[in-house]
Amino acid sequence: MNATVIQDLAAELAPPEDGTLSRVLYRDDRLRVVGFAFAAGQELTEHTSALPVVIQVVQGRLDLVLGAEKTEATPGTWVHLPARLPHTVRATEPTIMLLTMLPAVASGSAES
Repeated sequence: MNATVIQDLAAELAPPEDGTLSRVLYRDDRLRVVGFAFAAGQELTEHTSALPVVIQVVQGRLDLVLGAEKTEATPGTWVHLPARLPHTVRATEPTIMLLTMLPAVASGSAES
């Protein structure tokens, strides 16, 4: 088993001048990490995920709509979204975001 190392996420995921870049950075049988780079003004319109996810902002600024809640995400922001929560992501400046897709929790199992 080898470690996965990305020395410079900003270099790996440089925001494009226009549009959105997405790249799978890590995947195994339980976890998937996707890096997104957004040009200013780009957005992911309202959608849901079948799995719980974590959003982390590496660089830039996002306006997030999480269900009925609106919030701003800046570098260092950490957001957990349960499965099926409608959400919208909009970059207000060039932004790099990590999205970690978590394994589904079997119903009836205990959480720690």
